[in-house]
Amino acid sequence: MEIKIGVQHTPREITLESNQSTDEVEKVVAEALAGESRLLSLTDERGRKVLVPADRLAYVEIGEPTVRKVGFGAI
Repeated sequence: MEIKIGVQHTPREITLESNQSTDEVEKVVAEALAGESRLLSLTDERGRKVLVPADRLAYVEIGEPTVRKVGFGAI
């Protein structure tokens, strides 16, 4: 699934593909926003961790994976 994270005072968003379920991502984000954790920690599909300070989160968008198109477009 595709996850986009907006960080305050940063012009670009963080985009990653994750194997975590929607419920797992929602739970981790809710814990970070509730103050239970100082960091939002997500793992992408290659096993890399993305850490964002919870107090700097602007938004988190959870969506379906994008299908990668191969080849040429229609004329």
